[in-house]
Amino acid sequence: MDIVYTTLDPRECANSHYLFRGICLNHSPSKDRRIYFAEGRLTLHTLDMARLPIAGLIRSLLFKLAVLLCVCGLLASSPAQVSSKNPAVDASSSAERGISLAAKGRCREALSLLKKSAPHLVDKQLRYRAFMSTARCAMSLDQTETAVEALLLLNREFPHDPDVLFTSTRVYSELASRAAQDLAATAPTSYQAGQLEAEAFESQGNRDKAIVQYKKILDQDPKVSGIHYRLGRIYLSQSPPEAENAKTEFAEELKINPDNASAEFMLGEIARQAGQWDEAVEHFSRASKLDEGFQEAYLALGMSLNSAGKFSDAIAPLQSYVRMQPGDPAGHYQLATAYARTGRKPEAEREMALQREAAAKNPQGAQAPR
Repeated sequence: MDIVYTTLDPRECANSHYLFRGICLNHSPSKDRRIYFAEGRLTLHTLDMARLPIAGLIRSLLFKLAVLLCVCGLLASSPAQVSSKNPAVDASSSAERGISLAAKGRCREALSLLKKSAPHLVDKQLRYRAFMSTARCAMSLDQTETAVEALLLLNREFPHDPDVLFTSTRVYSELASRAAQDLAATAPTSYQAGQLEAEAFESQGNRDKAIVQYKKILDQDPKVSGIHYRLGRIYLSQSPPEAENAKTEFAEELKINPDNASAEFMLGEIARQAGQWDEAVEHFSRASKLDEGFQEAYLALGMSLNSAGKFSDAIAPLQSYVRMQPGDPAGHYQLATAYARTGRKPEAEREMALQREAAAKNPQGAQAPR
C-alpha cells in the first residue's frame, strides 16, 4: 500500500463507503490500493502508480492511521455488527400503530408516526389505509398541505376507488368552504367575494339574483375579467335564450380580455345556431388558435365548415378533433361527411366504421349529426 499526495476534488468522498472526520475510506476489493492525502483528508483509491512521495515520517504515520481506520471500517461493516432490523418491518409496525391511533381520534400522535412510515410502505393495502388515515387526520388538525398530498397519492395509486373519491370530494369541498369563509371574513367588499355570492346564486338556479350581483361587480370595477362572460352564459341559459344580450356580454368580455377563447367559442355557437356559418367559422377558428387544447372548438369549426359546404377546409380541424377525442361518434361522423363530399371514399368508410364502433361503446354520444 502506497501513499500519494495529490489534489482531490472534495466530491471524491461521495464515492467512498465510509466517512470519518474528513477521512473517506473505500473498502471495495481492489488489487492495488492507494491512500490519498489532500487538503487534510484521506481517501482510499486504486491507482497504477504513486506520483509524489511524502517524507518517511508522515508516510509511516499516515499508513498506520489508514490501516487502523480500514480495520475499524471493516469491523463496522461485518455481518455481526449489522443491525438485524428490517426497515420495511419497522415502517409497517409504525404505520399500524399510527392507523390505530387515528381510529381512536389521537390524530396528533398518529400523524407523527404516519408521516414517517407511510412513504416507505410496500404493502399496497397498508399504504392505502395509512394514507387515508393521514388525509383524515391532517384535515382534522388543519394541516391542509399534508391532507392534499395524501389525497394526490391516493388518487394516483387508487384512481377509481370509491372511498378515495368520496374522501377527496369531502376534503376538497371542506377546503373550498374554508377558503370562502376566509375570503368573506378578510375581504367582504372585494369583487371576488361578490363573485362567489353570484356563483352561489347561479348554482341554486337563481339567475336573476346572480345577474344583479354580477352587475354590482361591474359597477364597482368595469374591467374585471370573466364577469361579462358569466352574464352571457346566464342569458343563454334563460328560457327562451336571450341570444342578443348574451352576444353583447361576450363581445364586452373580449374587449377586456381579447384572449378569452371561451367567449370567442360562445359567439361562434350563437352564430352557428343562427345558421351564420361564416361568422361562426371566424369565431371558432379564433377560439382554436387562442387555446390549442380547446377540443370542442375544432369540432364546431369542422361542423360549421361542413354546413357551409367547405368540406375540404373542414377535414383538418375534424382530424385534430378525432385525434383528441377518438371515442366521440360525432367527430367521426363529421369527418366521414367531409371525406365523402371530397371524393375520399375509403377514408369516409373507415370513419363511418369508427363512428359505429364509438357509438356502440358510448350510446349517449351516438347522436352523430348534432
